[in-house]
Amino acid sequence: MQRKLRLPIGSTNYKEVCTHYYYLDKTLLIKDILDDGAKILLLTRPRRFGKTLNMDMLRTFFEKTGEDTSSYFKNKKIWQQGEAYTKEQGKYPVIYLSLKDIKSSEWETAFGLLKLVIASEFSRHRELDDSTKIAEEDSSFYKKIVNGTAAKEDYMLSLRRLSQMLQAYYELPVVIIIDEYDTPIQEGYVNGYYAQSVEFIRNFFSAALKDNPYVKLSVMTGILRVAKESIFSGLNNVRVYSVLDKRFSSYFGFTSAEVQTMAEYYEAEAKLPEIKQWYDGYKFGEVEIYNPWSVINYFANDCEAEPYWVQTSANLTIREIIKNLDESACEQLRELLNGATVQSVVETDIIYPSLRDTTTNIFGFLLLTGYLKAVKTVKLEGMNICELAIPNKEVKTVYRREILSLLQESRSGDTINKLQLYLITKNSKQLQAALRKFLLEAVSFYDGLQENYYQGLLLGMTGMFTNDYYPLSNRESGEGRFDIQLTPKTQGMPGIIIEIKAAKEASAEQLKKLAEQALEQIEVKHYDTELRRQGIGTIYKYGIAFCGKKVEIATK
Repeated sequence: MQRKLRLPIGSTNYKEVCTHYYYLDKTLLIKDILDDGAKILLLTRPRRFGKTLNMDMLRTFFEKTGEDTSSYFKNKKIWQQGEAYTKEQGKYPVIYLSLKDIKSSEWETAFGLLKLVIASEFSRHRELDDSTKIAEEDSSFYKKIVNGTAAKEDYMLSLRRLSQMLQAYYELPVVIIIDEYDTPIQEGYVNGYYAQSVEFIRNFFSAALKDNPYVKLSVMTGILRVAKESIFSGLNNVRVYSVLDKRFSSYFGFTSAEVQTMAEYYEAEAKLPEIKQWYDGYKFGEVEIYNPWSVINYFANDCEAEPYWVQTSANLTIREIIKNLDESACEQLRELLNGATVQSVVETDIIYPSLRDTTTNIFGFLLLTGYLKAVKTVKLEGMNICELAIPNKEVKTVYRREILSLLQESRSGDTINKLQLYLITKNSKQLQAALRKFLLEAVSFYDGLQENYYQGLLLGMTGMFTNDYYPLSNRESGEGRFDIQLTPKTQGMPGIIIEIKAAKEASAEQLKKLAEQALEQIEVKHYDTELRRQGIGTIYKYGIAFCGKKVEIATK
C-alpha cells in the first residue's frame, strides 16, 4: 500500500510543502494578482487561512536567486497559463516581511521584535553588503540596520531604502510582500500601546509604498483593513479585497471540491458530512470555503472532530467585544447562537478603538475575523448590508467558551468546585441548586436558549475538571451520541454521562419529566458502553433539563 503524503501542519515554506506534503494548488493566485494590475494589493482573511503559505509562494515565484526555482511551479497550474506569466518567474528582487510574530504586552518589546524582523530581511540580502553598486551612504545605512544601531526614524524608512538599494544592485524593480501587516496593531489595541504601534506602522508603510519608483508590485495580507485615516494615510493606490469581494475568493481556505479530493485521497469520504458540519460554512465572495487549518488537523488526527482553529488563539479581542455588548447586541448574539441570522451594515474599514462604539462595527469585525459568515450581502449606496450567521459548529464553541470565561471572571472558582463535587458524589439536589444559582446570576441572554447552548455551557464548566477527568462531547457510544461524558483519570473515580434537554416553555412538572426522558435516553441507547469497555465499574448518569433559568435533574 502506497504511503500517504504527510499533512503540512505548521509549515508555511512553499518549497517544502509543495515538494514533501499534501499540497492543494493555489498558484493561480499569481495569475490573478498580475491580471489585477494594482501596484499595491491588500488581501484580508481570517487567521490561519493560508495567507503566509501563499505569500511564501509569491516570494518563491517572483524572486531572482542563484537557484532555478521554476522547478517548484512547472507541475502547477500557473505554468499552464502561458509565457505572459512564466516569464515573470524568478525575475525580480523581493523584500519579504512577516509580522505575524510581533506579539508582546509592551511596545518596547514589540518594537524590538520589529527591528529584528527588519534586520533579518536586510541580512537576507547579503549581496548588498559592501557592494560597489550602491551608494556609500546606503551601504552605511545597511550596516546600521543589520547591526541594530539604527535610530527609530531609520527603521521607519528602512523598506524604502532597501528597495532603493535592491533596484540599484539588480537594475530591476522590486516586489514587496508583507504578511500579517496588522498583527502589531491588534496587539497594540489589546495591550494598551495602540497609538505607538499605529504611528510606527503608518510611517513604515507610507515611506515604502507611497510613490515609490523602485517598486513593481506590493502584496500585503492581514486580518483587517485598518481604516485609511489610521494606517494608509496618503496612500490612494491601495486596492483591498476582503471576504466580501469575489476576486481572490478561492485562494485562501479550501473549496468544497478541494475537501472532496482530500477526503478521497485519505480514504475518508464517509466523514464529509461531519467535516462540513464542523469546518464548512464560510463564504468568501460567492465561494463556499472550509477552514483549512481545521480540515488539515482533522485528517491528521484520525478524523477526530475538535475545535482546532479556535484553540490556536486567546481570542482576547472577542472577549473584549463580548464584555461590552449592549442589550440589543446581546439579543442578536442569542439569536445567532440559536441558529438564526441577523442583519447588519458591515464596515470593512476598521479602527480598533471604535469596536466598542456600535453594533455595526462589532459585527463587521466578527465577520472579517472569521467568527461570522455573510449568508447574503447587498451593496446599497456604498454600504454592505449583510445577513450574518455563525459559520459552523467549531466557531460556535468560541462564543460559548468566551462568554463562560467572562462569567467566571466575576465569580470565584467556587461554583465549578461545587459542580464537580456534587457530580462525583451524585448529590443531584445540591447540583440542581448550584446550576440554578449560576443561571440566575448569569447575564440576560441565557434566557430561552436552545439545547445546544446549554450543552456548550455545561461542557465549558466540566471542561475545567481536567485534573481528574477527560471531558468528551457528542461522541458515539452504544446506539447513539452522548451529550457529555467524563472519563476518570484515576482508578476508583466514577465515570459520568450527562444527557441534556431544553424547552422554551415548561411547567415544573413538565421540566421534571423532560429530565427523566433524558435519563431514559442514556439507558435505552446504552451510552455507558464506552465507559464500561474501559473497565469503569461505577458510572453516574444524569438527565438534565433546562427552561430559561430553571433546571431539573434526574439521576441513576
